[in-house]
Amino acid sequence: MFKSFIYPVAVLSGTIIGVGLFSLPYITLKVGIWVMLAYFIILGGLVALIHYLFGKVAVNTPDFLRLPGYAQLHLGKWGKRTALFSTVIGLLGALLAYFIVGGEFLAGLFSPIFGGSNLLYSLLYFIAGSLLIFFGIKIISKIEFWGMALFFIVLIIMFFKGFPSIKIDNLFLKSDISLFFLPYGPILFSLWGASIIPEVEEMLGKKKELLKKIIPISLLIPILIYILFIFLVLGITGASTTESALTGLKDFLGPKLFSLGIILGLLATFTSFISIGLTLKNLFSFDLKINKHISLAITCFVPLILFLIGIKNFIPVISFVGGITIGIDGILILLMYNKISRKNLLIIPLVLVLLGGIIYEIIYFIK
Repeated sequence: MFKSFIYPVAVLSGTIIGVGLFSLPYITLKVGIWVMLAYFIILGGLVALIHYLFGKVAVNTPDFLRLPGYAQLHLGKWGKRTALFSTVIGLLGALLAYFIVGGEFLAGLFSPIFGGSNLLYSLLYFIAGSLLIFFGIKIISKIEFWGMALFFIVLIIMFFKGFPSIKIDNLFLKSDISLFFLPYGPILFSLWGASIIPEVEEMLGKKKELLKKIIPISLLIPILIYILFIFLVLGITGASTTESALTGLKDFLGPKLFSLGIILGLLATFTSFISIGLTLKNLFSFDLKINKHISLAITCFVPLILFLIGIKNFIPVISFVGGITIGIDGILILLMYNKISRKNLLIIPLVLVLLGGIIYEIIYFIK
């Protein structure tokens, strides 16, 4: 039971939960709780279906491949190139997102004590992360799950501690209908876990049929956690909710609990930053055959340069990654499934939905 069900669910749901969590209270403030719940239902169903179809593709493909390998096998060279492009851009975007939030958390923790600007703490975060990526500290990936688990334990403590401060009216503040499509990219980013589906499929051995139960449960767990997080943060901070969520709690929870939450939020983002950085560096080195020093330079300095030229707003970054690069990955998965199955009535409508999301996010990001 544990090996064939609970562990795969933990791996998939643990992979899904990430930095996108911190954007959700602020977005809910802007569009309203009912719009967010509708997005969770609709996009949750869409992502669950695409994950399930990717599982079907994985079952019909030799083990030990990942998305670019699947795309080459089922769609040819153009598929592999497209998958590599979306993977590289997506990982660089995710690094930038973790960099932005991690720098804010570091500033929120130490700036009141030592002073200094947000830029200084962002640079310190970058230097520490780059050094660990350079030395290839693989132990980070092993503690990443536990860092996030500890963070959620503290969230539960925050919930009970902050419950008297929660105001239900804060969940129903006036929203802006012009921002109706704002949640699309961040929620897609927050629910996506397709990269780990082949590994989950391999874990199941001969019990592949369990995928149809594991995938929806693994999505339901993050959705419930996200809704709880929105209820906690937005319920307490209301109109004062910040883009990265935790930094707005300082005046409501007291310095000790706030600092503990920031420390564990920092740990969760930092370990993910290193893990993604190592993945991207290895992709450049092993998949694209780029010199290891150049691979390291691209991995570390591209997000830094993007940050320094002014791309430092958290929500536009994860909107771009979620709506565009994940949209491309989703389309590739649907086309691959179409290759192995003739049951393609839903494929074209789903591709059009993802294509529409890509177009919207490009327009939104350019603005």
